[in-house]
Amino acid sequence: MLCLVLVTAAAGVYWIAELGPVATAPRAAARAVIQLTVLASVLVAALAHLWSSVLVLTLMFVAAVLTSARRAQAGRSALWLTLSLGAGMTATLPAILVSGVVPLTGVALVPIGGIIVGGTMTATSLSARRALDTLAERAGEVEAAMSLGFTDRDARLEIIRTTATDALLPGVDQTRTVGLVTLPGAFVGVLVASGSAVQAAAVQVLVLLALLLAQSCAVATTIELVARGRVRRP
Repeated sequence: MLCLVLVTAAAGVYWIAELGPVATAPRAAARAVIQLTVLASVLVAALAHLWSSVLVLTLMFVAAVLTSARRAQAGRSALWLTLSLGAGMTATLPAILVSGVVPLTGVALVPIGGIIVGGTMTATSLSARRALDTLAERAGEVEAAMSLGFTDRDARLEIIRTTATDALLPGVDQTRTVGLVTLPGAFVGVLVASGSAVQAAAVQVLVLLALLLAQSCAVATTIELVARGRVRRP
């Protein structure tokens, strides 16, 4: 009942403030309920085996790629963003697992990997969309740079480099303000499960620093793909 009240109130705010379609919040809520119900059912079986946990994480990665591609509005070329998300995951997850800090078990792999995939997806989506929007808005400046002798890649990169900072800002702010403004999910989850604030803080620091690296790699790869014309608007 409380969830229904919250969703109805959100829809009411959309309607009163004219923020967009009134059905936006209810649809998002319905999807969340359905997806988490299915996920909970699948994880009961998946977390019991390492191979099935890897499969779940792979499906999450594919969903993240498709979401970033859709947000970029770059048609089929947006599938190149697979490299961006792959760069972020490759830079962090193997080191975390090989070090033994996170045990190679499903119950640890899926939550930690899922958090990193989600954060990397957000940074990739933001950087791709902002970079492509900026190229469209400042096309004249790109042409001017090319007339001065810049290559296509360098001219585009000169214009879109600042958008990378914008895309990384949410992750950087989250790291800077953790414990002061927010208590992220990893901290709360470990705290509730173990009752140890020290263990919860250690896990949260690991996740935040892994996200910083993953998002940095993903955004750097994304702007390079856009600068080289691999990811482009139709």
